[in-house]
Amino acid sequence: MLVPRLPDVVPSAPAEERVNQGPPQLPFLALLEEPAPDVDGEDALVDLDLDGDVAVANVVGVRLREAGRVYEFDAGDLTLERGAEVVVSTERGTLLGTVAVASRRREPRGQLRPVVRVADTNDLRQRERNREKESQLLALARDRSRAMRMPVKVFRAEVLPGHRLVLTFSAEDRVDLRELARDLSVRERLRVELRQVGVRDDAKAMGGIGTCGLELCCSTFLPSFAPVSIRMAKDQGIVLNPQKVSGQCGRLKCCLVYEEAQYREAMKGLPKLGKRVVTPDGEGRVQELDALRRRVRVSYPDGASRAYTAEEVQLASLASSGPSAPPPEPAPPAELPPDDGPPAPGPASDDGPPS
Repeated sequence: MLVPRLPDVVPSAPAEERVNQGPPQLPFLALLEEPAPDVDGEDALVDLDLDGDVAVANVVGVRLREAGRVYEFDAGDLTLERGAEVVVSTERGTLLGTVAVASRRREPRGQLRPVVRVADTNDLRQRERNREKESQLLALARDRSRAMRMPVKVFRAEVLPGHRLVLTFSAEDRVDLRELARDLSVRERLRVELRQVGVRDDAKAMGGIGTCGLELCCSTFLPSFAPVSIRMAKDQGIVLNPQKVSGQCGRLKCCLVYEEAQYREAMKGLPKLGKRVVTPDGEGRVQELDALRRRVRVSYPDGASRAYTAEEVQLASLASSGPSAPPPEPAPPAELPPDDGPPAPGPASDDGPPS
């Protein structure tokens, strides 16, 4: 182990000379260079500890599959823009992904795996070879499942490092595909893993055109599926027809979630369907609601119907009670006869008190 050699001790000069020489100079500190100015201000965030436990990292969002979920990685010293191809370290090995969120310094969400490097031509060629092999294995898996009369639909094959193959399939019930896995493992000398998903993931992988005329949301930009209920269709006034509210997967459309919060907010203060209300033209029942324009259509006993604004309609139960009557004013106190004071004393008499 090398021990740094300290400078030789220089004998101190007299007091008069020390005053003329100024402050003492340290030779081993004179070699340190002044750091360059921080132009963009990001260097101040490096190794910054905000709360004593949380550090700032160069976080980048990477999508490993088209229209898949975005995962966060530590980009280190790399500056990555959206659309760049990178090689990242994952639990399933080293994979190639596309940058979906540009790198920037911020607080990470837990422990992040690193970005290995920016993808080069060899990585891109290997991805193309894997895609060709995946299409061949997918066709083989479909043929073998049909030959074995298995009620499944295999729609994705993914080749991973370490001679692994992941088959994704959908089925209405739980199906035992161990025989299919053994057959493919012997044929292709791969370790086969099976993954069963729902019909929504099946439609996401297959893609298609929705009733709106555009590509399916799940296969273009939706990273995950949000829960959808039939009440969302009722709140938005959509006709409860299976062909209107169902998507290609046969489940409720994911787009019902997009405007649900706005409709919930617009419905505040509006009467519910079928309620008795009082309008300027009389009493009727709510027939239709337009939450966005805040208009209410009321039907009357004679069969006529008219549209009103939300301010012109009042619930019949509130209208029948009417405004609360003001409390009665307290009655004024009764007038008492004037008090003339005690009677004046009469003349003294020796006859005594009256009998």
